[in-house]
Amino acid sequence: MIELKEISKTYRGFGADYPALRKVNMRIERGDYAMVVGKSGSGKSTLLNILTGLDRTDSGTISFEGNHLETWTESQFAAWRGRNVGIVFQFYQLLPSLTVLNNVLFSMDLVGSIPKVKRVERALFLLESMGLESKTGKLPSELSGGERQRVAIARALANDPPLLVADEPTGNLDSSTGKSIQELFAKLNRSGKTIIQVTHENVGTLEYNRLFKMEDGILAESL
Repeated sequence: MIELKEISKTYRGFGADYPALRKVNMRIERGDYAMVVGKSGSGKSTLLNILTGLDRTDSGTISFEGNHLETWTESQFAAWRGRNVGIVFQFYQLLPSLTVLNNVLFSMDLVGSIPKVKRVERALFLLESMGLESKTGKLPSELSGGERQRVAIARALANDPPLLVADEPTGNLDSSTGKSIQELFAKLNRSGKTIIQVTHENVGTLEYNRLFKMEDGILAESL
């Protein structure tokens, strides 16, 4: 589905270079649930930013179903990302002035891949599947952390992307709420969604079929 070959990324500043990724290789097939673990600063978030086109690689290739993404312009990458990747952030990144329903609708309006006449119906379906049918008119500030993360997941699924990418999605939640979010990800994967998730937490009890460990910008698969 998506493959990284010899990806390197170095950040420069304050008179020194910081190599965030060192010749990373990674191949993800459709239906995989890949977990990337490592300490803070190991390069996990940089890896996801490269995968999703939020950052650009210094060297190496990124291919998605035969397309070499590293050669694309920013606008081409953005259009691809909108149709193919749903992103879930640790701190939700919801638009504070929009209601729960409108946060999900905004994602569909932005991409335009879902017909206008079906957008409200799809948004309501996704929110109901997240247990948020009574929260559609609320603002993000009126929700708990777990509820906000569920809205963020619904938004990430709004355009029915084949790939879901999550950056520390439970890092800002209590253990009980985090467990419910992980159960939701496992359910999504069982329904066919490909997931790549990064975390610094213990993954021993979680459901996944691929495990990668990252340390000092070097990625190795251990499962």
